[in-house]
Amino acid sequence: MSYYIKRSTNFSFDDAIERITKAVQTEGFGILTDIDVTATLKEKINVDFKKYRILGACNPTFAYEAFQVEDQIGIMMPCNITVIEQDNGHVDISIMDPTAAFNVIENEELQPFAIELKKKLERSLTYLDE
Repeated sequence: MSYYIKRSTNFSFDDAIERITKAVQTEGFGILTDIDVTATLKEKINVDFKKYRILGACNPTFAYEAFQVEDQIGIMMPCNITVIEQDNGHVDISIMDPTAAFNVIENEELQPFAIELKKKLERSLTYLDE
């Protein structure tokens, strides 16, 4: 079982960021965090690194419902999305698989949340071409 869902694209890096942000919004998610790994590595340890961003997506309704079941679930939030420009020019968009992540939590009541979140995130990837 993989811990992420991935789509390789021919979009520019900036276009991929914009498209995935809009795509997850269509499924009720907002982007809470945006980590520019490239800039951070340059600033902190003065290395050049490929274009790489980590977006933290959250669906507030699902988050609230999950908090009612498991108050420590915040450790697993938000759902991370990576946007990475590869050496071949493709831009990969990968999304954390909530079912894989939630498997480490021994609370069966969370599985329906994880399954529904995965469906929503997978659908998000289908909106990228719109």
